[in-house]
Amino acid sequence: MKMIDDVFEMYKDHLTGDEEDVLVIIYGILDGFKNDDLDKLYQDLKGEEKFEMIALYLYEKLRLKMFQEGVGHIGNSDDQDKRLLH
Repeated sequence: MKMIDDVFEMYKDHLTGDEEDVLVIIYGILDGFKNDDLDKLYQDLKGEEKFEMIALYLYEKLRLKMFQEGVGHIGNSDDQDKRLLH
């Protein structure tokens, strides 16, 4: 996606590899977008890019829901049955 390539080129010397860097950049870019801008961005995507976008969105939403509901939470090792750790 050209937009990603452009954003990466613009910020590559400032990125630390931290997810928070990426979120700050993305939110900063999208903050100025209007609905029409988002529609155009989506329309310009190839079919595979649209699929990836929706798949990642659904993945993050389900992951967040699971976290909020406490599904799949693994406690600290001291929360586990001591007999299994020896």
